[in-house]
Amino acid sequence: MTLLDDFELIAGPPPLEEYLQLRKDAGLSQKTRQQGAGALAGSWFFCHLRETASGRTVAMGRVIGDGGWCFHIADMATLPEFQGRGLGRLVLDTVVAHIRETAPENPYITLIADPPGRRLYEQAGFTEINPSRGMELPWVRP
Repeated sequence: MTLLDDFELIAGPPPLEEYLQLRKDAGLSQKTRQQGAGALAGSWFFCHLRETASGRTVAMGRVIGDGGWCFHIADMATLPEFQGRGLGRLVLDTVVAHIRETAPENPYITLIADPPGRRLYEQAGFTEINPSRGMELPWVRP
């Protein structure tokens, strides 16, 4: 018996409501419908896992990229009750494989590793970018 006996790996995004709910249930920041719709439409690649028995979306990940050399993995999420089964690793391996199979030679693959995901990313071969440091520009209402 394999993971895919109980789950269907789907190349493409989940429906908007499932995307927003999975982000919420997995502890990621909540997004509006408009933000979610933009994320689904603007991703370079997206995949998700659907539990066969219930039809629920239980894990997902996507790639934001220019299609040339820069590829950023985002929205890696697995429902808490499904964590520890290798589903996140399957999604991560799928998005990385898609980049490697589709992108030009020597793609730059990045992600922001929140503490709960660091072990997964390190096991998949990701390393810290030194001496660089991730930064953000806080949104300020004009």
